[in-house]
Amino acid sequence: MIYETSWVAITLFLAFVGFVLGLSYYYAAKAKSASGYFAAGGNIHWFVNGIAFAGDYLSAASFLGICGMIATKGFDGFLYSIGYLAGWVVALFVVAEPMKRLGKYTFTDALDSKFNSKGIQLMAAISTLLVSTFYLIPQMVGAGVLVTPLLGLDHWVGVTMVGAIVVFIVATAGMTSTTYVQFLKGGLLIIFSAVLSIYLFKNGFTITPENDGQPYHEFQELEADNPQAAGYEFISTVNVGGMTFHKLAKDEMITLGAKKESKKIHSWWKLEDGKLKETLSKTQIADKTFLYNGAVKEAGRFFQVGHIHQLPDGVEEGKSVGPFEFLSIIEKSDVTLFPKTSFDDGENKVTIWYQDVVPGKNIMKPGRKFLVPKDGETSFMEKLNFMSLMLALFCGTASLPHILIRYYTVPSQKDARKSTIIAIASIGFFYILTLFMGLGAMTSGVMDPESGNMAAPLLAKGMNIILFSIISAIAFATVLGTVSGLIVAASGAVAHDLMSNYMGIELGDKGKVKAGKIAAVVVGVVAIVLGILFKGLNVSFLVGWAFAVAASANLPAIIMLLFWKKTTAKGIAASILVGMISSLGIILVSPSMYDKYGLDKAAAPFGLDNPGIVSIPLAFIVLIVVSLRTQKDNQGLQDINDVG
Repeated sequence: MIYETSWVAITLFLAFVGFVLGLSYYYAAKAKSASGYFAAGGNIHWFVNGIAFAGDYLSAASFLGICGMIATKGFDGFLYSIGYLAGWVVALFVVAEPMKRLGKYTFTDALDSKFNSKGIQLMAAISTLLVSTFYLIPQMVGAGVLVTPLLGLDHWVGVTMVGAIVVFIVATAGMTSTTYVQFLKGGLLIIFSAVLSIYLFKNGFTITPENDGQPYHEFQELEADNPQAAGYEFISTVNVGGMTFHKLAKDEMITLGAKKESKKIHSWWKLEDGKLKETLSKTQIADKTFLYNGAVKEAGRFFQVGHIHQLPDGVEEGKSVGPFEFLSIIEKSDVTLFPKTSFDDGENKVTIWYQDVVPGKNIMKPGRKFLVPKDGETSFMEKLNFMSLMLALFCGTASLPHILIRYYTVPSQKDARKSTIIAIASIGFFYILTLFMGLGAMTSGVMDPESGNMAAPLLAKGMNIILFSIISAIAFATVLGTVSGLIVAASGAVAHDLMSNYMGIELGDKGKVKAGKIAAVVVGVVAIVLGILFKGLNVSFLVGWAFAVAASANLPAIIMLLFWKKTTAKGIAASILVGMISSLGIILVSPSMYDKYGLDKAAAPFGLDNPGIVSIPLAFIVLIVVSLRTQKDNQGLQDINDVG
């Protein structure tokens, strides 16, 4: 879509970025030692750290991805929130205090606290780099998504901008700056998301919502047996997925800037109940450029969508509602969604977004996306994929390196637990807000069909340009903080785990900091490239992959180290290796990646998109088997509970 930029939005954005850079410069003086750079010296207050936890978590995946999934799929998008939040229970009751007790700067420190094993140091460092990279992808994609409507810049510009700013943050102040930036932005994101939800309740519902003062596009219907009566010429027919689409042509006036000209425009219409219903289409023509509804993007023929088709009896349009009434009205309404399908029409590649009137009760019923296809049949692989996703989300939180290292930023084990409680409360409240924001975007005529990730920012834009500017700037800055934390974790893995511990290079405090900064630059460049390559994929979907890799590689090692005395260094190293290889391998041959490669999804050799249900148990089994076969290695080692 074409987004009009606002000087208000640009000014607020630049102010936020300037503030972040200034904060980084201020805290740079406090990041001279390895402890200060990688773990903020262990001096962060537990409340600040708890909100910073929330800031790490409530970034692109939550604000953009979850809201987008709810806006396009309904309640099932909210299941991501439940999975994410449930994972914090593991972090609170299992990981928080032991990680603080066992660790020093990095995740590897905790795993290796008992063994002093080169194998653990190598595998854990590689795992940290891999998981951090996977988690960086959705953050960078989200950054590009935000920049497009906020500043009117291309996706790749936004990704590059984030990478450059983050490298500066990490290369100056390290974890101290990252923590305080996340504290401020996490808190502000929660507050202003609540404000956006209040706007929703105040405005109520309407069947033809306005957007930026512009009327909602009224989608046409034509008589299927006589489109010529409306001036259309029949071109061709395509059948796909049990649906029939007709390609029609008509001479129409196109406006490009100040110039108007008449052109023959090709458009696609869905045949349904003897009617031809207008769709939205994106066509890739021979020169690899795209036409939107038959014209260039600048012509403005590609519309924002999403509206209530029919309100329940007795509900007045535009009347203020309460939170529970808001959900009840959607459940009793009919809502027009715009699912998509793609095909080759013999000349060009075409993507169609077509109208689908769905009862609100189906939207609010769990299972619409994951478990209940339209034909009413649920395959075994679909069920398995859903369970795999939930397992990955539940287990992944306590396994993410950039989350784990935050336990080293507080003074004590007690503070680590209190930080986690604050994080759970903050994140839980925000996730409730995502349900309202996602459903609000679904019904407010603000959805960009190309990018579900834009649901929440465009909802804010439809309400108030100031609110949009503030929320988008905060969300963008939150992405900065999350990416900063990931790069700090990755740089620690390189400088502290690989170079100092594994390779035995005598770096000293200053040397570790210098090496960490160089590593941050390299990881930042990699993140930029990946963020550009994965444009268009839902950020929460991508985060699901990161959680699966983290849970497969890291969680078995953490859990078994803490609760099974027979765990050995070789068992941990083998488990991490198998967890990484199996999860990454399944992802690379998954249906979604086959689609990304331009191949037929049905040809994928492995039917799961999320590997967790296979790779997590496999990593546990490998650890147990290898540990039992290498028990002699544990002779003379002290119990893990006595370490620290």
